Amino acid sequence: MKTATDLRELLNRIDHKSYPAYKDTRGAYSFDGYLMSIDHVQGDPFAAPSKVSIQVRGDRAAFPDSLYDMPCKRIALQDQLLRRFAREVNEYSFKAKGSGKSGLLSVTRPGQEVLMRSGCQVSETDGSITLKMEVGFPANGRTINARELMKIFFDFLPKCVKETLYYAAWDKRQLDRAAALAQDQQYIREHLKEKGLVAFVADGAILPRESGISSRPMKGAVAFQSPENMKVTFSLPNHGELTGMGIAAGITLIVGGGYHGKSTLLKALEQGVYNHIAGDGREYVITDDTAMKLRAEDGRGIQKVDISLFIKDLPNGKDTRQFSTEDASGSTSQAANVVEAMECKSRVFLIDEDTSATNFMIRDELMQRVVHKDVEPITPFIDRVTMLYEKYGISTILVAGSSGSYFHKADKIIQMNRYVPMEITEFAKEQAAAFPLPQEAAEDDGQEPSYERIVLADRKFAADNRVKMKTMGRDSISINRDVIDLRYVEQLVDAEQLNALAHIVKYAKLHVLDGRRTIQEAVELLEKRLQEKGFAGICDGGVPGNLAMPRKQEIAATLNRYRQLQMK
Repeated sequence: MKTATDLRELLNRIDHKSYPAYKDTRGAYSFDGYLMSIDHVQGDPFAAPSKVSIQVRGDRAAFPDSLYDMPCKRIALQDQLLRRFAREVNEYSFKAKGSGKSGLLSVTRPGQEVLMRSGCQVSETDGSITLKMEVGFPANGRTINARELMKIFFDFLPKCVKETLYYAAWDKRQLDRAAALAQDQQYIREHLKEKGLVAFVADGAILPRESGISSRPMKGAVAFQSPENMKVTFSLPNHGELTGMGIAAGITLIVGGGYHGKSTLLKALEQGVYNHIAGDGREYVITDDTAMKLRAEDGRGIQKVDISLFIKDLPNGKDTRQFSTEDASGSTSQAANVVEAMECKSRVFLIDEDTSATNFMIRDELMQRVVHKDVEPITPFIDRVTMLYEKYGISTILVAGSSGSYFHKADKIIQMNRYVPMEITEFAKEQAAAFPLPQEAAEDDGQEPSYERIVLADRKFAADNRVKMKTMGRDSISINRDVIDLRYVEQLVDAEQLNALAHIVKYAKLHVLDGRRTIQEAVELLEKRLQEKGFAGICDGGVPGNLAMPRKQEIAATLNRYRQLQMK
């Protein structure tokens, strides 16, 4: 094992040499209390920064196992370590001088959600810590400036490690609170079903966000207060009794005037599939973790999806039991999104009228009189929503602002009034009785969609040793210049989830999509591998430090939007 002294001597030897001499620093070095590994060295000071990892043995870090004895607690601890380390290194970034990216120090910066990330991993067996970061190795032009790198390795980083990766440096109460919150959030998530719920919003929650580009809570926002007849109580392991609004399984309609909080509530429920940090305002907004936000997605590609539950008998004779298109309409895209969510076993659909195809959601009485059912290939969602729950156990939470037709179908109706929810089911049903639905119910309850879509093996891809992957924020993934558009997969909350999805797609094409498995089987296999092996299970050649775990639902959504997959 090389030591920190060996590294110092090496840096002295290569000082003022040409930049490629930095390659000699690759390897692991023992520092006082931790191991630092230089995993990748950038080619020049203007290239992507070098990759460095820091490892601290569990007995040296000394975090008590009560902080990581459950998966949810371990993820919360990792999250806390990353946040603290990010603040620490920010103080030193670019204080080592040079050209290009010289002196850059960076690490994953988590948002409001608490996600499993590759940037920091705590061992569940002994509490050892591995933290991954990027360092811009300093240079003057393209000449090594080893003196500045020594500042980073022997001055800046030891201080950051000392202040972050040892239990002695922490306020114990802060870590205990984070672990307790994670355990309480997990408790609610695990006990929703036994209370007959698909979601829970705690009293006092702050749902509005600071702005359209900030996910921090809005200052001065109205705190959530549940309607009395929807109030439920959880007895949490740490917090004790917590009351809030329980959304029961079935069909829930959210209505109200514009800007009164309908979509804000739905957005909170969308993000409720993830845990949130203390102070976010949505710490106790918990949604069934299979819930899918569904919308129209004009222009998306669809491959052999059985949308006959909603669309059939097209005038061009196209088979909707195996529907394919390179440019889907609003209605066909939303139908495909619903069926694909069923395929990956979502138990809750989240839908906003504003982002839905009108002709997919409803056909009013006048339209039915003018355009007869015999020439309309679409069976609208309103004619299937009850069947989806009664036959498949799939609940729907729907925001509506203009059409009252869903009053007839809803089991529970919530009106948002100046961000205050009111339960108005009885009143709304009484009013709806004066406006009966037109007699155009679906002629049958629909045949269950077929999920037998087998992905053909891509032998050319498997033979390519230089697969190029790139992500564009939260919008898309590029694999060998083939773009997967994920703009409308709205429950992706972090660009690092897209980084992980790129690796998952690559691994799937190389090892899973072999011409024998269906999409459904492939996704389940990938989910199992991630659960058992973590990020290492889908990363050939080492795990980068910029990955965040996506859900099974987003893995399926990504594969379904990958136009280069060929299905039979």
